Amino acid sequence: MDSNHVEKGSFQNIKWLSVSLCAVLFLCSSIYAKWQPAKGPLMTRWARRISPKNAHREYPRPQMVRKSWQNLNGLWDYAIVHKSQQQPDAFDGRILVPFPVESALSGVMKPVGEESRLWYRRTFRIPRTWKGRCVLLHFGAVDFDTTVWVNGTQVGTHKGGYDPFSFNITNALKKTGEQEIVVSVWDPTNAGTQPRGKQVSKPQRIWYTAVTGIWQTAWLEPVPEAYIKSIKIVPDIDSKSVRITADCPDPAGYSVEVEAKDGWFTKAENKGNAGEEIVLNIKKPKLWSPDSPFLYDLKVTLKDGKGKKVDTVGSYFGMRKIEVRKDKEGINRLFLNNESLFQFGPLDQGWWPDGLYTAPSDAALCYDIEVLKKLGCNMLRKHVKIEPTRLYYWCDKLGLMVWQDMPSGDKYIGGNDPDIERSPESARQFEAELKAMITTFYNHPSIIMWVPYNEGWGQWDTPRIVDMIKKLDPTRLVNNTSGWSDRGVGDVRDIHSYPGPAIPPIEETRAAVLGEFGGLGLPVKGHTWQDEKNWGYRSYETREELTDAYVALIDNLRSLIGDGLCAAVYTQTTDVEIEINGWMTYDRAMIKMDAKKAAAANKRLYLPAPVLKTIVPTSQEQPQSWRFTTSQPGDGWQQADFDDSSWQKGQGGFGTKGTPGTIVRTEWNNSDIWVRRTFELEDTKLSRPQLSIHHDEDAEIYINGQLIAKLEGYTSSYVRVTLDEKAQKALKIGKNCIAIHCHQTSGGQYIDAGLVDVIEQQGK
Repeated sequence: MDSNHVEKGSFQNIKWLSVSLCAVLFLCSSIYAKWQPAKGPLMTRWARRISPKNAHREYPRPQMVRKSWQNLNGLWDYAIVHKSQQQPDAFDGRILVPFPVESALSGVMKPVGEESRLWYRRTFRIPRTWKGRCVLLHFGAVDFDTTVWVNGTQVGTHKGGYDPFSFNITNALKKTGEQEIVVSVWDPTNAGTQPRGKQVSKPQRIWYTAVTGIWQTAWLEPVPEAYIKSIKIVPDIDSKSVRITADCPDPAGYSVEVEAKDGWFTKAENKGNAGEEIVLNIKKPKLWSPDSPFLYDLKVTLKDGKGKKVDTVGSYFGMRKIEVRKDKEGINRLFLNNESLFQFGPLDQGWWPDGLYTAPSDAALCYDIEVLKKLGCNMLRKHVKIEPTRLYYWCDKLGLMVWQDMPSGDKYIGGNDPDIERSPESARQFEAELKAMITTFYNHPSIIMWVPYNEGWGQWDTPRIVDMIKKLDPTRLVNNTSGWSDRGVGDVRDIHSYPGPAIPPIEETRAAVLGEFGGLGLPVKGHTWQDEKNWGYRSYETREELTDAYVALIDNLRSLIGDGLCAAVYTQTTDVEIEINGWMTYDRAMIKMDAKKAAAANKRLYLPAPVLKTIVPTSQEQPQSWRFTTSQPGDGWQQADFDDSSWQKGQGGFGTKGTPGTIVRTEWNNSDIWVRRTFELEDTKLSRPQLSIHHDEDAEIYINGQLIAKLEGYTSSYVRVTLDEKAQKALKIGKNCIAIHCHQTSGGQYIDAGLVDVIEQQGK
């Protein structure tokens, strides 16, 4: 690379240079020998190999590649001072960029906080081969409010913790010698209104350690005065074409040539004016999908008015299409490349014990995606965080669809509250970062859905924001909010249910998805952030218990596909800090459940949707009659021949109005209720009978006096529970009875249930 370029010269010059290089290498070795990662609570295996010499050396922008560049990752000077203070005269020490200052791999591991400012400084040299070219200074991401100086000249400012930004520093450079970069960063974390995701100053449960400063690669790049600033790629599988637009700062008089290749073979080429759309027709296109993530290589060349080549970038694209469309049964499904495909994968937090927001290495980033593919996933939901471009590159290359969340910020609302009101400053910042996310990652075929809000976190002006996203990117789906405060807009209706699984109501125009469920936890000694007081939605003590519970959970999820469920997001890829809900431990040292059994269960989700036969209908769509009492009944109340004639009659469901996800037809507002109903069976040879139930809170369910399920906690919608062999034997031909006791402690309350038989389709 040009950063390692050595000019040719006389033998004496070479000899002098060799001595000088030895001195420099000795000095560098001395400096590097003093650097060590801080002692964090937990480290990954990749951390052992990280040093100032090899910290994220890969090219950071795989979809717009130039050959010449200089990596600025490595040791910088740093100082933490009061936010009102100017550039310090002396620095506190050395920090390893691109790891955030709070992380162990930075070598610092100190908090900054809203009252302080973080300063960076380093020097660099411009290779002689760059003479006559403009020099761009790039930052992958810096959290949050950044000001940059080069040789004492302020070259720019940027607000935003997740989007890449660049400055043309050509006029600030000295003709020769060392050049100096100084960076100032202020980040209020959760004391501010800016997008920040799960960062908090005091971590607990699902909220994690704050991240401040440079957390993605910093680098230099030489470009001509007229250069390709960005490219936009729009695939269209129906017309067998792809549309390319190359943006140039001053496009007048410049032309662009584009070439698509499949390996060594050119598949299409065309040319047009800079800044205008150029169409490539792809004969017999190879489509991108999780099973076959084919990528075409793309070469884009900028030429001046005389036809002279001015600039060239390399890229790639995938031919794929995502949409909501009705299947042959008239149910809205998610269609990839004109075929219905159930989507399944994890809630992916993107946190690391040693680097926090920053993976220890590119290999570590890739490893997470490889594990998800091994577990049978075809998607992930990137949760309130935006990753470095390299993460989406691996999803593109290995075949994993992405639901991309917008990082949350500002105030939070409850499930039944109206959208928040933002200050003008908060509104501008949110929209600016949302637009930057969409334009920055537009070209990645793996990204198939934008999610502006999660559970009412910063939810604001929802219908307008969804409309804005659709106008910016009409090629992808939009999830107006994942969980809670649905506003009836966008392409999907998304609910959360822990542990679940559950399904939202089927709609005429939107697809039904389960945006979060699961959260089955297991703390593994020696692989946790702290030794005690770890937290999970539902915890188990052994790997075997966790595996059995997980397989049963996915088995229950399978039947919901027959109801019309189109996607499900399991919580989560890894443990994070004190949260132990991951498939993997936080240090990625192990998959906590039996990977083969989990993968086999997951892969069954992609089979044709099962057919559901109702045995006992719930009151979800039509009210059903029950006998009920709120007083302790006599012995044998669970039995089919129990005399319940003194009990009251009522229509399901039973509970208090306002309980999430319910239709209350009979009020129940004390601590306990007992309900019974009878049903007839002509045949007990069932395929896979399941209990369909919405309970708030603890419920005991009996069939003909046999306890078939004991469910703790509450659900916010109907969930499925497969009847085991013992429970199935309780069913008999003729008259049967289902009886339930539900106990309530606080908050909303509700009970309703039914039975369905899940019949798998054969030969499809």
